Amino acid sequence: MSVVTRFAPSPTGRLHVGNIRAAIHNWLFARKAGGRFMLRIDDTDQARSEEAYVEAIRADLAWLGLNPDGEVRQSARFALYEAALERLRATGRVYPAYETAQELELKRKVQLGRGLPPVYDRAALALDETERVRLEAEGRRPHWRFKLDHGAPIMWDDLVRGPQRFDPALLSDPVIRREDGSWLYMLPSVVDDVEMGVSHVVRGEDHVANTAVQVQMFEALGAVAPAFAHEALLVGAEGKLSKRMGSIDLDALRAEGIEPLALLAKLARIGTSLPVETVADPAPLVGAFDFATFGRAPARFDVEELKGLNARIVHQLPFEAVAARLPEGMSDADWQAIRPNLKSVAEADDWWAILHGHVEAPAAAEDRELIAAAAAAVESLDWSASPWAELVAGLKASTGRAGKALFLPLRRALTGRDSGPEMAAMLPLIGRDEAVSRLRAALR
Repeated sequence: MSVVTRFAPSPTGRLHVGNIRAAIHNWLFARKAGGRFMLRIDDTDQARSEEAYVEAIRADLAWLGLNPDGEVRQSARFALYEAALERLRATGRVYPAYETAQELELKRKVQLGRGLPPVYDRAALALDETERVRLEAEGRRPHWRFKLDHGAPIMWDDLVRGPQRFDPALLSDPVIRREDGSWLYMLPSVVDDVEMGVSHVVRGEDHVANTAVQVQMFEALGAVAPAFAHEALLVGAEGKLSKRMGSIDLDALRAEGIEPLALLAKLARIGTSLPVETVADPAPLVGAFDFATFGRAPARFDVEELKGLNARIVHQLPFEAVAARLPEGMSDADWQAIRPNLKSVAEADDWWAILHGHVEAPAAAEDRELIAAAAAAVESLDWSASPWAELVAGLKASTGRAGKALFLPLRRALTGRDSGPEMAAMLPLIGRDEAVSRLRAALR
C-alpha cells in the first residue's frame, strides 16, 4: 500500500508547537515509507480564514524542511462535499434539524442536570414534512446532521492507542453543515481523505471521538477508512496542560534563536521511548520513526530543554550551514573558535565584535603588573605557532601566577568577558596589533 499522510491546518491563526508536532510526525512517517506528505488547507471557515495565515503555514513548514508533495485547499472543493451530501441524503444517512443554538444548549443543561450524557436526542427525526414546512415558513433554516448507525460498535486498531471501541448510541449525530450552508470539519475531511488517497491519519488524541464518527462516514460513502494514529497531547514543563502551549509559535521560537533542526529533533521524539538527541540532519529521525515507540502519557514540552538541545546542535553546525547568517566577513576559523560557546547562531554577532572590533576593559589594580608584562610579551611572541600557550607559559614563569589568577585577568583585558571561547583559538584571530592595543588600553 502506498503511504499518503496529510497535515491539515486551518488558516485561522499561526501554527503552534502542538500542530507542528503532528506535521513532523506525518512527514517522518511518509518519508520513512517512501510515500507522500500532503498539505491540506482547511479553509472552509471563510469568515475566519486569512490568506496571511496560509502563507505563514507554508513558510513555517519550509523553515522546518517539511516540504509537502502536494497541496489542496478545501475552499476549492465545495462541489465534492455537495456531491457527498447528496449521496448520504439519498441513502438516509443525513437529516435536517431545526433547533437553534439556544434550544440545543437548554437540552444539554437538562441532560447534564439529570446526570445523563449530553447526546443529541434526534428529535429532528420525528418531524414530518408538514412540521418542516411550518418551521421553514417561520424563517428557520435547517442544519444537517449525519445519522450514526447504532447497530454495532465502532472499532479500529489505533497505531498508538491500540484497539478502540465506541458505542455509537453514546455519541451525538454530528452537525456536518450549518444552516447558512457552510461546512463543518467532519464530512469535508472524510471526503478529502478519500479523494486524496490518504492511507494514514496522524493527529492528536483530542480527535479520537471525531474518528469514531468519521469511521462510519467512510463506510457510508463506500470507502475504506485509513489507519489512524492518535498521539498524546503536549503538556507544559510544569506537567499540566498549559494554555501557554497554544501560544508558542515559530516566530516566538525563532526569536529565541531556535534552529529548525533542534525543534524537529525535539518534537519528533518527545512522547516516545526514543531519546531526544542532537542530530546533524533529519535522516536519523526518519530512520528511527516507529509508532510502536509512542507512549500514552502526555508529552512534556519544556522550552528550556529545547534551548539546551539547540545549543548542542549549534555546536556541531558546519560553517557552510550558517555562513549566510553570520556577520559579513566572518571566516570559518572565526566560526570554529566561537561555536562551542554559542547558544544560538545570532550570538555570533557579539563575538564578531570581540574578535575584530576594539575592546577596552580597565584592569583591576592588583592585575596591572600582569597586564603590563603581557603587553610587553605579546609583541615578541611567535604568532605562527601557539601564541596563547607561549604567552601564559612566559607569564607564569615571570610572575608566579597560575590558573584563574593568571587566565582571568588576561581574558578580561583581551575580550572584555569573564568567560567565552578558548583563548588559544581566540588570540590568533584577534591578532598581534589589536592584542597589544587592548592590553595597553587596560592600563589606562
